[in-house]
Formats: sequence, structure tokens, C-alpha cells
Amino acid sequence: MRFAIDIREACRPQRAGKGQWTYGFLSELLRREIPLIAYSDAPLPPSLSGRGIDVRQFSNRGLSWHFQVASDVRRRDADLYISPTSFIVPCLLGRKFPVIPMVHDLIAFRREPHNRRATFIECRTLPRALRSAAHILTTSESTKRDLLDRYRFLHEEFISPIFAGPMNEERPISIPDHRTILCIATLCPRKNQLRLIEAYSRLPSPLRAQYELLLVGARGWMDDDILALAARTPGVSWKGYVDDDEYDRLLSTCTLFALPSLYEGFGMQLLDALQRGVTVLTSDRGSIREVCGNAAHYVDPMDSSSIAEGLELLLRSDNMRLDLCERARQQAKRFTWVRTADHFLEAVRGVA
Repeated sequence: MRFAIDIREACRPQRAGKGQWTYGFLSELLRREIPLIAYSDAPLPPSLSGRGIDVRQFSNRGLSWHFQVASDVRRRDADLYISPTSFIVPCLLGRKFPVIPMVHDLIAFRREPHNRRATFIECRTLPRALRSAAHILTTSESTKRDLLDRYRFLHEEFISPIFAGPMNEERPISIPDHRTILCIATLCPRKNQLRLIEAYSRLPSPLRAQYELLLVGARGWMDDDILALAARTPGVSWKGYVDDDEYDRLLSTCTLFALPSLYEGFGMQLLDALQRGVTVLTSDRGSIREVCGNAAHYVDPMDSSSIAEGLELLLRSDNMRLDLCERARQQAKRFTWVRTADHFLEAVRGVA
């Protein structure tokens, strides 16, 4: 079976969650030497070059890129079109070509603030893409439930969660620096950095003197208040987007990883932290408990006091951090790109 796939987000110099998912998934398919026709609007990253991938790069952007891809797919000899990050090409192809969309989350349909352009596009394309899909993939059981609750025309057996894997297959256990509370996420209301900063400011002064709160991530949307509060709160700093080496270094040395998100379709940074045995503070929203299990400390993401209490509890208790560290490593082993690819191949068997 030969697959056509949209790999644009995997080719970005700054990969966010969907881009990292596409990169990891694509890497595993290439490792298995599965024939692929890959569509992009930018060159392959060096790490994917020379892997025998048939790349169709169209330099035009926006809607015209999607029209060009849809036209090209119809003329190619692929069996399926996989759409990991967009529903526009699936809408254009309709039922004329077997399409499998990947639904990471239903953020666009929730009350939390989201990127307006992305919300507008997804609200208008997702329902049509679902109706014409040959099969549907999700990153979690949680997102599958969200789809079934929202779209009653869908059937459970028509949706397959295939999950995700860590950024690197094997990482050594972290060595805490006893100085850093780390939060890695795009700056936006859904990631809840604002309440995290408020919670940090409520910590007892000795803890704030010992630990800094380091925010890492590219700017997103509606993030002015986050940056303003970070700038005027002593002990808080924002590092911006970091490359893979720095990402790895920060996760491998922080004492605590804090992401009290309002909603996640998977939570790949959480998995990367668990893989290294990092103590995790997070929320029981969306797919997070599915990913973290009993290997994280959960707080109420809407309550800064709850987040502050959780931070203080974890920072003061060496035994609790050690216990969570041991659980984290075991929990992370449940998620691999090998498992994701296996689930994918099982899901698409007999579709084309």
C-alpha cells in the first residue's frame, strides 16, 4: 500500500505539537520503508533528507496549495491520502479519493480562547471532512469521545486512536538542578501560563528564591497578558522557542515540569517529561490523565491557589518527587511511535 501524506508541519523550523506529531509519525513510516508520496511547501529538514521519500513540494501558500495538492493526489497512484494537520484537502477530495484525516483535538469548538483563523477554518471544514472520510484517526481516546459526542453521525468503529510517541526513543533519567520549574508550551490562554505565573507568585518567598519559573515556547495568540505578567513577576522568565538540543537539556535538568493546561488532545511535552522521569504537575483535562496516568500530580487549572498548593507540595517533598519519577518512566513506556504506526496500519487495513 502506498500513502500520500501532508508533511508541511514536519518541515517547519519551529515545530509545535502537530508538527512534532507529524515528524515522529513520518519518521517511523520511513524507518519501515513504507512507500510514501509526501506533500510540502518547504524543503525536507536535514534529518529526513536522503530517506527515499518521494516529495512533491509546491511553493505556493494558502488555499491554492491545497487545491494544487488535491489535483495532484487525484492523478497519482497512491492508495490513501493521510491528512495529519488540516481538513481542507480532505474536503476538496471528498469521497472521490480515500482520505484519512487525523483529529488531534476539538479545541476550535471549545469555549477556551483559540486562534481565530484556525477556529474559523476548522469549524467549516471538519464536519465535511468527517462525513467523507474513509476512516478517522485521533491522538487519544479522549478526542475520539469528543468526536462521538459532537457528531452523532459517526460510529465508534469508524474512529481509531493511534496516540503518539516521544521526541526521542530513549532518554536518560533527568538530573534535577533544584532551581527550575519548567513550562514548555506555545504561549496562549489554553496552556494556562497566566494562572501558572499567578500561582508561582503565591509561593513562599524561600521557594521563589530557590526556584525560577521558566516559560519556553513560541508566541501564540492572546498572549500579551502572559508576557506582561511574566515581565513584572520576579523569578519568572520567558525563553521563547528553543531548538531540539536545548529542549532536551531543559527537560533533563528541571526539577518540576508544570503544564496546568485547560485542554489537551494528547500532550507531547508531558510524555517527553515522563520519559525522563521528571516530576509533572498538570490538570485532569482532555487526554492528560490518559497520557500521565498515576505518574503526575493533578491540580484544578482554573484555580491559581490549587496550582500554587501543588507546586509547593511537590517542591517541598523529595519523597513525592521520587515516587512520581519512578512511576513516570513506566508510564511513558506505554507510548512509542512503533505502537502508533502499528495502530495506524491496523486501522487502514482494508480501507483502500
